[in-house]
Amino acid sequence: MNKDNNYVITIGRQFGSGGRELGKLLASTFGIEYYDKELLQEAAKQAGMSPDFFAQSDERAPSFLSGMFAVGTGYNPASCYSCSSTIPNDGVYNAQSEFIRSIANEKSCVIVGRSADYVLREHPRCVNIFVHSSEEDCIARIMRRGDKPTPEQARTIAHKTNKLRANYYNFYTDKRWGEATSYDLTLNTSLLKMEDAVAIIAEYISRRFGINPY
Repeated sequence: MNKDNNYVITIGRQFGSGGRELGKLLASTFGIEYYDKELLQEAAKQAGMSPDFFAQSDERAPSFLSGMFAVGTGYNPASCYSCSSTIPNDGVYNAQSEFIRSIANEKSCVIVGRSADYVLREHPRCVNIFVHSSEEDCIARIMRRGDKPTPEQARTIAHKTNKLRANYYNFYTDKRWGEATSYDLTLNTSLLKMEDAVAIIAEYISRRFGINPY
């Protein structure tokens, strides 16, 4: 495929909403590459950094030491970010972002999470999707795939993970995680079968870029 015709589908997702499942189905339907956890390994390899460190920092905003700022001063993400040499997470974010841009320039693909929609905001053929679901359905999916054995544990990990993802996204971008205006399409997987969600996205891509996988 001509590199000028490359297109990218990015997927933001609530934990347990089926974003990974949807991403894999889209990649299979369109015959393109799929990236999720693979981003961590490849970005770490290219940056010469530990994959374990990348995994520990995955989709987490920087954790600031309490003594980093003077007492009584306001918290300013922009000023914090400007001191990136003191924030280990920034090394992960920058390496991962560089790798995301490189693969988007090389091939068509699906990328899950990692604020890829913002990283690729200047890419001319990027479709940004956010996937959400009811809490009950998220809990059921989390238990069904074996992440947690009880509804209480599933609910706890969902709330914690969503908070981490929101903090990460909101810190590194000028948008808000999960808000409709941050994306091209938002889908409620409680109301749709995954195959129907794929069909809707495929129709959107077909009308926007003239690419029809069927």
